[in-house]
Amino acid sequence: MRTRQDIESFLLRSNLSFKELEENMWLIREVSSGENIVISLTGELVLFRCKVLELSTVNKLGELLEKLMAFNAADMVHGAYGISGGAIVLTCSLRLENLDYNEFQGTIDDFSLALTNHYQTLAQYRTAA
Repeated sequence: MRTRQDIESFLLRSNLSFKELEENMWLIREVSSGENIVISLTGELVLFRCKVLELSTVNKLGELLEKLMAFNAADMVHGAYGISGGAIVLTCSLRLENLDYNEFQGTIDDFSLALTNHYQTLAQYRTAA
């Protein structure tokens, strides 16, 4: 069975800049996009989450949701876009029991690619300040 020490070991091995926010919760800064990814242990799951857009800043919401569904189907391997707490988020949950480093790193890479590759498209749906 994997433990929090294994997650910390994966973070160190991947050379990611991270800090522990509280017990069983870490914040990493995704370098290419500058976004924050939160990793947390909840029971038997490892949760990955990144806030992408506040819903209050979105125009053409229906069109954006259709685009996100297309991204989920075509581009996302480990995670998916969703809505939570008034925001568009990237999220993924993995079983802690048999998590290995490649799966952990693959999820971080999937988020990184999505944040980088989808940025221009998603920015079109943000209202002008």
